[in-house]
Amino acid sequence: MILPQTHIATLILMILGLLCVGLWANTYKLAGRLRFELYAIDFAIGLGLAAVIFAFTFGNIGFDGFSLMDDLMNVHKRQWLDAIGAGVIFNLANILLLAAISVSGMSAAIPMAWGLTLFVGVLWGQIGQRTSNPLYLYLGCLLVLAAIVADAVAYKSLVASRPAAVPKQGRKVRAPSAVKALVLSAVSGLLLSGSYPLLKLASTGDAFLGPYSLMLLFAIGACMSTPVFSIFFMNLPVQGQPLEIMDYFKAQARRHLLGVGGGILWCTGTLAVFVAAGTAPEAQLGRASTLALSHGGTLIAGLCGLLVWREFQEGSGRAKALAFVTLILFAGGLALLSLVFG
Repeated sequence: MILPQTHIATLILMILGLLCVGLWANTYKLAGRLRFELYAIDFAIGLGLAAVIFAFTFGNIGFDGFSLMDDLMNVHKRQWLDAIGAGVIFNLANILLLAAISVSGMSAAIPMAWGLTLFVGVLWGQIGQRTSNPLYLYLGCLLVLAAIVADAVAYKSLVASRPAAVPKQGRKVRAPSAVKALVLSAVSGLLLSGSYPLLKLASTGDAFLGPYSLMLLFAIGACMSTPVFSIFFMNLPVQGQPLEIMDYFKAQARRHLLGVGGGILWCTGTLAVFVAAGTAPEAQLGRASTLALSHGGTLIAGLCGLLVWREFQEGSGRAKALAFVTLILFAGGLALLSLVFG
């Protein structure tokens, strides 16, 4: 398999991962009217296609003579299940994130979900461990938590500033609520943080999965679970009318291609992070750089939502200010947490 051999090569891979993970959600926005339930199917197709191509090309060539099948056969089947299970959990988390984006937009849903993932992941990783920089740890977690709260308040303020629907005769119309999007984002973040321990179990130990086989099994879990999750949300939609299976074939090919492209983009970015983490110790980046680059995609996605898609354009000045404060607090918290491992 091909792995980076120098710090520069590893850094390039991590930057690639940062950009791909931070930008993939834009394909959903570009898909326009394509419902997230249908986009999720295309995303899984792109993810599976990219994982197979990368596994049987870059995962099978190189100077070490270690093939993909060697990698898969030299581990316990439990590690296969860990990787597949992580893919299933990620897939549900990602579909819920897409649902949240469909309701609230990238700039509200992604900082909430991925910020919560970072917060829970860091605290979980520090259980039973000592750190030489406890002040940075506590302050970093506090800033990330503050960013999550600021994000929730900003979106709530945005919803409150939207004009209420015109009531029909004899019917009461509920005031706009931010609860649905916030709950979807929070559950997505919690589920996503739950996939990381399984990935760690699959990629550590005496015999462990390499990055390409790890991504392949991860993608299998995501693709296998997509029909179940998508059909569930088609019949019990987050918003709008229930969908039929035939609605998938009625959508424009261009929109489907954007969904497939989103899956390919995400797979490329995540695999780049896996490969950078799985290379030889002498070529790996420090834990501080790895943490910052792994979670920096949140800032890119949030800025795209604010500056490219102008999701807070209709909001009050307070809502817009809090949306930017969210990203500033997250950046500060990520920087402090990176110093913990520096």
